[in-house]
Amino acid sequence: MDSLITAAARALATGDPLGALKRVALRDDAPALALRGIAMAQLGDLVRAKTLLRSSARAFGPKAAVARARCVVAEAEIALVSRDLGWPQRTLAAARATLEARGDRVNAAHARHLEIRRLILIGRLDEADAALAALDPEPFPPALKAAHGMAVAGIAMRRLRTKAARAAYARAGQAAQDSGIPGLIAEVAGAVRMLNAPAARLIARGRERLLFLDEVGALLASETVVIDACRYVVRDQGAVIKLGTRPVLFSLARAMGEAWPGDASRETLLAQAFRAKDADESHRARLRVEIGRLRSALQAVAGVSATKRGFTLTPRGGREVVVLAPPIDEQHADALALLADGEAWSSSALALALGVSPRTVQRALDALAAAGRAQPFGQGRARRWTTAPAPGFTTTLLLPGPLPSD
Repeated sequence: MDSLITAAARALATGDPLGALKRVALRDDAPALALRGIAMAQLGDLVRAKTLLRSSARAFGPKAAVARARCVVAEAEIALVSRDLGWPQRTLAAARATLEARGDRVNAAHARHLEIRRLILIGRLDEADAALAALDPEPFPPALKAAHGMAVAGIAMRRLRTKAARAAYARAGQAAQDSGIPGLIAEVAGAVRMLNAPAARLIARGRERLLFLDEVGALLASETVVIDACRYVVRDQGAVIKLGTRPVLFSLARAMGEAWPGDASRETLLAQAFRAKDADESHRARLRVEIGRLRSALQAVAGVSATKRGFTLTPRGGREVVVLAPPIDEQHADALALLADGEAWSSSALALALGVSPRTVQRALDALAAAGRAQPFGQGRARRWTTAPAPGFTTTLLLPGPLPSD
């Protein structure tokens, strides 16, 4: 490897893509193409970066197995950043195996972290946790230690383990400082700000207040009956009743939860569940049917009792009833929670992460775009969606992946 390639590689390792390009911008040999591709990726031109890396892999030829595997890992990272979650994982796994077999443990570990980050994004936390447990970050360079800490913190946040998340972010922050890479330092700092932001609203006995993530964890660990409007479930310490596919029942439960310990009037329930401004007898008949279904669904945690005005919840054991709502009520909040990470998502990646059909996601994105909450760029398969996160709020509870009691 000549001195210019070595200098360019060192510049990229310290987060200086322009310094790297100054040395290899006019070269078309395989190592220079690879370094140019990584530099363009750091500068944000992902399309050009992908083209350069593929050209580099072809130029290296079949005998340079390690170099080709490194190109595959770099292309996989671009796919992850551009939220192309359908990128072939077998290709990355094969490249990682090649790097491990040839003794390139650092790049093999980097490939493993890319696999873990993808698992976290799509909510497969148990698999991500098991993969992280098999990695010892001590021999890693600082940048890779920071990535390891961020992955640990990401899993801990989604499981509401705020102490573990803070400790992991502290390790990641120190490693980022040791690396001297400004972009990495800023990424860790941004994640810490999200951890310290309000995560939800508590609605209890007619009053509202914001909750931070550690307070949410304490609430879910208590005996309180929680009507969780972030995950569309009703839960207490011993049971989780999922109503995500039964929106009418959840709307009724939420309306009664917001009115507790009083009752919710029939007019309120009809408006919440059926959007019925002028209810007739057919609406009232349907309400009686849905109340019966809700009573059956919630029997493990609470009863549903009729009053003169409407209906009220009667929790088992005289427990409290509260509603846990997003910090800002927003239609299609789950899609917004993913877009809030600042990256550009494809509609297929959003569908994969949310576990719904691409058509459902497309309808949500079209509605968000019409409301000015999301914007697309690109055409066809290259189209991506992005939006700015809601200022001052975290959307952890809306991200895919089970909470501790699920």
